[in-house]
Amino acid sequence: MKTQSIEFVSVIVPVYNSQDTIADLVSSVVQALDEKYQKLQIVLVNDGSADDSHRVILELLDGPHGSYIKYAQLARNFGEHNAVMCGLRYADGDCAVIIDDDFQNPPEEISKLVDKLDEGHDVVFSYYDKKKHSLFRNLGSRFNDRVATLLLKKPPGLYLSSFKALNRFLIDAVVGYGGPYPYVDGLILRSTRSIGTALCDHQEREKGKSNYTLAKLVSLWLNMSTSFSFTPLRLAAYLGLLTSFVGLILAVFFIVAWSVGGIIAETIPQGWASIIVSVTLFAGIQLLVLGMIGEYLGRLYMTQNQQPQAIVRSVFDGSSRPADD
Repeated sequence: MKTQSIEFVSVIVPVYNSQDTIADLVSSVVQALDEKYQKLQIVLVNDGSADDSHRVILELLDGPHGSYIKYAQLARNFGEHNAVMCGLRYADGDCAVIIDDDFQNPPEEISKLVDKLDEGHDVVFSYYDKKKHSLFRNLGSRFNDRVATLLLKKPPGLYLSSFKALNRFLIDAVVGYGGPYPYVDGLILRSTRSIGTALCDHQEREKGKSNYTLAKLVSLWLNMSTSFSFTPLRLAAYLGLLTSFVGLILAVFFIVAWSVGGIIAETIPQGWASIIVSVTLFAGIQLLVLGMIGEYLGRLYMTQNQQPQAIVRSVFDGSSRPADD
């Protein structure tokens, strides 16, 4: 008899160009967890893959593990966090574990997160002795970690890993967000401070290459900074005050230099100093503030315009197929 309160586990996998790994991942998840919990669900969200991931998943639905799978095919690529939000909406378990499709987090480690979650936490993040990501991705993760600590009041030392487990309470709280630019960790941190961590193994990527790019890093930073914090606006205001103060100091300096004469006063044409100070400092700060305001207004516009987080083309449950398939 199982003594844990978590009996039904949903495993969410955002799928993107994973034709070579997704079948093995589903098999490994079933093998690792089927005997440990009374019920297991695997939610696959195909985030607009350009390869044969859709065909492979349809074959899985007809295979021996098809009864475990719920499959959502998105109409296009919406991004990892949007795909995870979609998966959370289809997760029926007592908890949901989010795992990537690259095998860097072995499925055998899922039970570590669930066991820790069963101690009473709302969310459990994995952490590692040594990450096997590329240097660029590790640097990007460190940058995001610093930004999250500043903007989201993240507890210092907490690593916001993509491999994590959420209980039913937190799932329901997170999926209540309807904006088009979700940042899952931001939604978690604004919903709870009952956070646990579990030491897990991290392996080299088995197949394919990482989809982590500079553009995605910037997009993630923008989601984090403009969707869940007013700190960038405050920083812009502080920078405006600082540059205004610097402009005042420069103005005083040039006035004094002109009054006392000397080399500086002789080499600077009349009116040049005031023009340069005004144009360089105030034009720069105006562009910065306008850019930040534009980012916020653009996101407000897209939210009011009901820009979707994701559009589900079809949903498959077990071996069922949509009528037009």
